[in-house]
Amino acid sequence: MLAYVFWHVRRAGVTVPEYEAAHGTFHDTLWAAPVQGLLGLRIHRLADIPWLTPGQGGYEDWHLLEDSGALDVLNEAAVTRARQAVHDRIAGMAENGTAGLYGLRSGAPIEPAVAYWLSKPAGMKYAEFDQSLRALVAGGCCLWGRRMTLGPTPEFCLHAPAEVRLPHAALALKIEILHRKFHR
Repeated sequence: MLAYVFWHVRRAGVTVPEYEAAHGTFHDTLWAAPVQGLLGLRIHRLADIPWLTPGQGGYEDWHLLEDSGALDVLNEAAVTRARQAVHDRIAGMAENGTAGLYGLRSGAPIEPAVAYWLSKPAGMKYAEFDQSLRALVAGGCCLWGRRMTLGPTPEFCLHAPAEVRLPHAALALKIEILHRKFHR
């Protein structure tokens, strides 16, 4: 499973209710379309997005995909037919955005309360790193890994249902889930 993740902030002068309503409309319209390979989506509100606009809150969209072929289908579906106008409306309200592609390394996708962004410690092998997080994954967390160094974030994201103690340094971002759709 892959996740296309898009971070964005609203333009000055656009109200939070206006932005969130347009954002929700876009995702409702996208979900209503037959986007083959789109398994689910979530919109998170974040108090801070350090790799985009430090100190400014924004949004994080997780599009859960069956495989890499679904990425092309999603990209096409987002900006064609009935979705073009709603996409252009929310895009015009956004100040800044960036994205990344992540693969599910271990566990099953969850609705997280906290996202821990971290890098593998220098000199540690990937198998050791995965092993060091195994108990957290067994306890209900899931681990995502960046693909092909795409995206501005650290290499890994551990989604947790609540605050947890990690064996490695990490940036913890509390998540507020605004909108979600799963399992067609």
